[in-house]
Amino acid sequence: LRTHQWCFILCNVLLFHALLFGADLLEQYFLQSLPLSYTDAKALEIRDRARKLDLDPLKANLSHTSSSAVTCSNQEIFLLIVVCSSPENRTRRDAIRQTWGNATASRGYSVLTVFAVGKAASASTQLEIQEEAQRHRDIIEGSFIDSPQTQTQKMLMSVEWTVIFCPRARYILHTAQDVFVGVPSLAGYLLSLTQQEDIYLGRVVHHGVPDRDPQSPGFVPIQQYPQESYPDFCHGSAFLISQDVARKVLVAAREVPLALPPAAFVGICAKRAGISARHSSRFAGDKHISYNPCCYKFIFTSSDMREDELFKDWKETSDGEDCSL
Repeated sequence: LRTHQWCFILCNVLLFHALLFGADLLEQYFLQSLPLSYTDAKALEIRDRARKLDLDPLKANLSHTSSSAVTCSNQEIFLLIVVCSSPENRTRRDAIRQTWGNATASRGYSVLTVFAVGKAASASTQLEIQEEAQRHRDIIEGSFIDSPQTQTQKMLMSVEWTVIFCPRARYILHTAQDVFVGVPSLAGYLLSLTQQEDIYLGRVVHHGVPDRDPQSPGFVPIQQYPQESYPDFCHGSAFLISQDVARKVLVAAREVPLALPPAAFVGICAKRAGISARHSSRFAGDKHISYNPCCYKFIFTSSDMREDELFKDWKETSDGEDCSL
């Protein structure tokens, strides 16, 4: 090819990536939430209570049942991944176990993936969940029936379990079951962080509006949350917090209504503790990113993944080959 043809091809490649990531990168650097002030008396109180948190009373009033099947407390975990799953969706859990959830280490640091579920409405499914928990030892099961109305309770349960049973997990990624997680790229990013506390990272939702439709599963009564919009929070498809943030969210959650959506609930708890949501364009939110091996080695998440896509994409991105220009 002639020189001008090569230049044309290169310009098209650069333009494609600029269009793909440019807007997100601009948002990442120019639309960040401002750091919250720690001079707020309530935030200082929450942070102090989180530092002095006594775990023994929490263990006595535990809101889940199958935590003993998961071993974590004596290990130092670099990245703990908690997948919010439905009891009936074992095939998806198995797909995750065989793909990105199969990673037990990345860049020499330990990784652990567990699944958070509520109780199944069906007795036969509940029995299968118990057998699955004993076999894989990676299921945290709530004492509540799993339904659209109990997803925030499930989120709080997983935070509570992390603080009590996995206190040496440095970072915790909460993610949905339909998400692809680029574990190596995420671990590499975390290793580059100089600040290791007050980490609340994901695709930030600005000015999210409560659902006021009484017929909707996500209905939020105005009595429970009278404000017109939520504070900035990370999209619920996948977000990352540090261990100290998990403790602060758990303390702040005592005064935040469970009627809120899970992701907004965490964002409100974080704000009350003086923590700002940080945006990263490498979290896809609810978007499905078209597959490209080099792209998938760079991003942290992609949503709405089919099971066959999980197997194909994980195999191709785990080949160890570096990406060329």
